[in-house]
Amino acid sequence: MLKVKVYNLEGKEVEETKLDSAVFEVEINPALVHQVFESQRANARIKLAHTKTRAEVRGGGRKPWRQKGTGRARHGSTRSPIWIGGGVTFGPRTDREFGKKINKKMKRKALFMVLTDKVKENYLIVLDKLELAKIKTKEIVKILNKLPIKKNSKILLGLAHKDENITKSVGNLPKVKSILADSLNIIDILNHDYLVLDKEAIKSIIKVYKK
Repeated sequence: MLKVKVYNLEGKEVEETKLDSAVFEVEINPALVHQVFESQRANARIKLAHTKTRAEVRGGGRKPWRQKGTGRARHGSTRSPIWIGGGVTFGPRTDREFGKKINKKMKRKALFMVLTDKVKENYLIVLDKLELAKIKTKEIVKILNKLPIKKNSKILLGLAHKDENITKSVGNLPKVKSILADSLNIIDILNHDYLVLDKEAIKSIIKVYKK
């Protein structure tokens, strides 16, 4: 079993705790992590841009002029893609599917790999407990400044349960984000330098993901 230091909210080391090797000490496969990262990013993509084809653009039902005898090029509709105000050929569509399927087993393995990497690189900070008496941004900043975290780092706080005091306290901090431990994903972990968990959050991760 892997051992890591446990800190209190004053930044003092209070004990050591064992981490489950099946979750925090696995073999890392960068190709799998990349595959899962890209699939989750694609699945989160919001489709906004949408253009209309010549069949969907309003108007253009009548032939603009007769086929022959005018000296002009023949046209069947003013909504042809080559006309101003016409439909768009091969434009972006909201019915295009960007999502990529990936099974739960692969997602779980990739999650364990990025957690392992945080432990190896000393970017996992474990607290005995993480709680605030009230919503106070100053207080959470004070706590984070006392922990062994490099300045200007991005920090992800994993919570064992919903805690409005913490969630709202970090809301004004651009480099700090909170997430429920049972909703951890590799995108958020990889997008932040440090992952901060308390002992309850670690138990929650093992309970939800280790199967």
